[in-house]
Amino acid sequence: MHEIDRRRFLRMAGLAGLALTTPAILAACGGDDDDTPSPTTAGNGDPSPSVASSGELESTKLKVGYLPITDATPLLIAHANGYYKEAGLEVENPTLFRSWPAIAEAFQARQVDIVHMLMPTTVFMRFGQQVPVKVVAWNHMDGSGLTVANDINTIDDLIGGTIAIPSYYSIHNVTLQALLREAKITPVISGNPSASNREVKLVVMAPPDMPPAIANGSIGGYIVAEPFNAAAEVNDVGKMLRFTGDIWQNHACCVAIMHEDAIAERPNWAQATVSAIARAQLFANENREETARILSNSGDKYLPQPLEVIDQAMNHYDKDEYGGEHGAIQHPEWPNERIAFQPFPFASYTEELVRLMKETVVEGDAAFLADLDPVKAHQELVEDKFARTAIQELGGAAKFGIPESLTRQEIIEP
Repeated sequence: MHEIDRRRFLRMAGLAGLALTTPAILAACGGDDDDTPSPTTAGNGDPSPSVASSGELESTKLKVGYLPITDATPLLIAHANGYYKEAGLEVENPTLFRSWPAIAEAFQARQVDIVHMLMPTTVFMRFGQQVPVKVVAWNHMDGSGLTVANDINTIDDLIGGTIAIPSYYSIHNVTLQALLREAKITPVISGNPSASNREVKLVVMAPPDMPPAIANGSIGGYIVAEPFNAAAEVNDVGKMLRFTGDIWQNHACCVAIMHEDAIAERPNWAQATVSAIARAQLFANENREETARILSNSGDKYLPQPLEVIDQAMNHYDKDEYGGEHGAIQHPEWPNERIAFQPFPFASYTEELVRLMKETVVEGDAAFLADLDPVKAHQELVEDKFARTAIQELGGAAKFGIPESLTRQEIIEP
């Protein structure tokens, strides 16, 4: 097993600020001694049949890890609704981690078998650190946004100020910098930004710290996964300037990853896991209000945020409210939701992501990207056979609203 040098990982990936350790979130999660939620019974309104693995499982034990964000929804709903169990898997309560470094280290140490991870970070892990990680499915599409202070109305209003990001190796940084390039704004990561040179400063910040930072005026905006954008809206400390899914249509943010040797040695076990996750994705798409309840701290307490915030993050994508000349939705014709769920890891996405990562400013040595071929990167990083099988087991691609060909053209319009 390849070991990650923790300090180098944090420095290069820009993850050092992503510790979810503020007192409020610790209290909401039940404190340090109780990181996991209580088991729950299956939810109502399950739209899909039970899915079994196509062969005897080589192992029945499965350990799931997650961060308390809506990106983790399929991993958590598969547990809450008993889909892992029905697939023949024995899963203890999913383990809650409070930072990307912590979940990456736990994965490397094989304390967990499957986690959700930022897709650009998986590229960094595989090719920057030579970690034998495999993306086995997408966890979700979209589900992030650029939130700004209430007195900011356009991207130009951020010039000379500071925008917080959760990690340099995140879709948030990639899409933000695409938006900045379109506006001819230069991102800087050190020193003070120059308004006359049309600069903004990027800082890595823990997501729970972002709403307070925007409220006290220390940053002009932040781009991050839900429910932290919804939290700013619900508490009236900020507003959505742009949904990332309105910049890059139906992009992945977090993906489900497993160990390369594990899926090679235990393919039926891996298939059962991905099939359970895909089944949970169907449930989440078709039972959004119930999913929000299950996840929230008024439901089964997988996430620390209240139902109002989780419901906003899952369901509120009003194209009239968010539209207009400077609205958060500039492409109302796109068939997006605020967040959506499907498992297939499109090759076109990985390839375009690698291309864009080459243009994205990050801290640390990103030389590994220079010679990284986008097509070969997808082939080495991603294993899609489990998602293909799960999709067919569950009724085909149309059930997930994706092309039957399982191919697509990426649409990026900042």
